[in-house]
Amino acid sequence: MADYLTYETEYSLAGTSLTFGAIAYGCWRYAGTDVAAATSKIETALECGFTLIDTADIYGTTWPDGFGEAEALLGDVLAANAGLRNQMVLATKGGIVPGLPYNSAADYLIKACEDSLSRLKTDVIDLYQIHRPDLLTPFEEVAGALNKLLSAGKIRSAGVSNFTVSQTNALQRFMDRPLVSHQPEFSCLETTPMTDGVLDQAQENRMVAFAWSPLAGGQLVTGKAAGAAVEKVDRILPVLDRIAAENGCDRSAVALAWLLAHPAKVVPIVGTQTLERIRKSADALTVKMTRRDWYDILEASLGAPMP
Repeated sequence: MADYLTYETEYSLAGTSLTFGAIAYGCWRYAGTDVAAATSKIETALECGFTLIDTADIYGTTWPDGFGEAEALLGDVLAANAGLRNQMVLATKGGIVPGLPYNSAADYLIKACEDSLSRLKTDVIDLYQIHRPDLLTPFEEVAGALNKLLSAGKIRSAGVSNFTVSQTNALQRFMDRPLVSHQPEFSCLETTPMTDGVLDQAQENRMVAFAWSPLAGGQLVTGKAAGAAVEKVDRILPVLDRIAAENGCDRSAVALAWLLAHPAKVVPIVGTQTLERIRKSADALTVKMTRRDWYDILEASLGAPMP
């Protein structure tokens, strides 16, 4: 009998009572519809157990003119549907500023968070992450802003997105509370977090690792790739398809399951705007995958057997 890998179905943010499902729903492409359509997406995600909703202040229909649009639409959804806010863990990010490109100065970061609260029409953000490291602001100052937001009750927890291990350590040095999350790009096409120390640090410090672009921007769904990714995608897809056929699901569910099987607390953030594809993402939790299957996918991605 095959020894299948297992997946956790519930996660928590360290130091809080907040729990959420193993897959998150992301709002990168959420803006641009009416409140009714936007509500259907959130409700479908919650029904599937995708109870952490991830957004950011820069998400909108266009760049840079769409700044704030996704948060504003989500805020309208929450305002129109009493009780919906209490069914989710709400996460957003700040620190990217069109044209600068980054600003994590204390005054800016505090105002950015307050502006997010206003757009989201809520009095507290469950998880606030620095979207990308600002190389011109001292980590002590960034931490000072986060500490103020935490002590004021405007955010319940803080984390980082696209940070290196050393940047995370430097920021943590000045934090009053532990950072609770990493958010790297991670998929079976982009495996760097397994070798650059980010997932190791997540395990060491019991941080949740939220994987953005877990389907490589759709390349692992459609098979359409460009440039250097073409050869790698061509190697990965046959392995995903074999496992998908064995499980009666589609290849995207297998790609998500591959992330869920990692011993770090990896939570894929799915951003599809199609209700049926939101529902199909939940199939990842039922994929039966052996240790050999998992390494088959990794070796296909690397283009070589493990040493």
